[in-house]
Amino acid sequence: MSEFSYAAQSALPLVWVLVAAVGALIRTRHSPSRRAALETWQRWWAVAALGCGSLWLTIAFVTAPDGMADVIGFNRSPFEFEIAFANLGLAVMGFRAASPSATARERITVGLGAGMFLWGAVIGHVYQWFANGNHAPGNGGGVLVCDVLFPAVMITLARRSQRLSTTEQPATAAHA
Repeated sequence: MSEFSYAAQSALPLVWVLVAAVGALIRTRHSPSRRAALETWQRWWAVAALGCGSLWLTIAFVTAPDGMADVIGFNRSPFEFEIAFANLGLAVMGFRAASPSATARERITVGLGAGMFLWGAVIGHVYQWFANGNHAPGNGGGVLVCDVLFPAVMITLARRSQRLSTTEQPATAAHA
């Protein structure tokens, strides 16, 4: 595999981070408030990064299990089918968290749920890297960044939203 091909395969998952960030930046350029901007960031992160990123993996693992096994550095096994449907669950959670009716608490829960799977995957990837010399493009690089960031950013944004709501309530209540 050429160095360019390896780098491209390794970096491919970062497309979803880029889509979420660029989409949110464009949509928040003229945001009327900090709260509205934060809501936009949460929704873009949920739908683009967690939702579409996970749906893309679902489709890839179901339609091209041999190729995905090769990219992650494993032999084909029922593992690909299981990972496909675990990612489908993450996609559904991401799309739900993008809903206008989703609360900060619900988004934190989605982030934590995604984190349990994805952060566990990070541990597995790092273990495979060092214990077995698995340097396949789908075992390191972009996938590690995404597995860490998808839930961490989701939780952080939702927590900020929760704090912003808490600090704004007393002022609103005083004017009522």
